[in-house]
Amino acid sequence: MFIIVGIMLIGVLVGFLLRNKKISWIQSLITLFIWLLLFLLGVDVGGNPDIINNLHTLGVEALMITAGAVLGSAVCAAFLWRAVYNKGKKGEEA
Repeated sequence: MFIIVGIMLIGVLVGFLLRNKKISWIQSLITLFIWLLLFLLGVDVGGNPDIINNLHTLGVEALMITAGAVLGSAVCAAFLWRAVYNKGKKGEEA
């Protein structure tokens, strides 16, 4: 646990030190790592016989939880987007 928090804090420190630098390739690297993590998660789930054997039971529950999470995230993101966008427009008018 301390290792994970330490790595995160090191990342924050490096980001703070490089905040004035233009790092245009970082978004592509982050996207690549997210895809890699999702792929490895799929490999791990596919290799777990307990999950595969109980997929018919887990499938409906997982689908409902996933749908709720996606819907909730989309609604919250829409509210946040509107709040930030409207705040920016109000600041331009003043």
